[in-house]
Amino acid sequence: MRYTTKGTCSRFIDFDLEDGIVKNVLFTGGCNGNLKGIGALVEGMEVNEAIKRLSGITCGMKPTSCPDQLAKALTEALAGNLN
Repeated sequence: MRYTTKGTCSRFIDFDLEDGIVKNVLFTGGCNGNLKGIGALVEGMEVNEAIKRLSGITCGMKPTSCPDQLAKALTEALAGNLN
């Protein structure tokens, strides 16, 4: 699935959901090392747990962040709004 981020340095988040488990998270753009780290940390995590942990994280003065955008992407995927 691909999610177009809003309000962050990263432009896209690609990921898979398999039986409610987060897999293969890949950010395009943004802080490469930090975003690889986020992807590694949520790999194999239950989707609702990932959403709970990442939702609401901000970046500097921005009202969102790359982790928060991943939570939004996962929420959209659960609602069936992403392919």
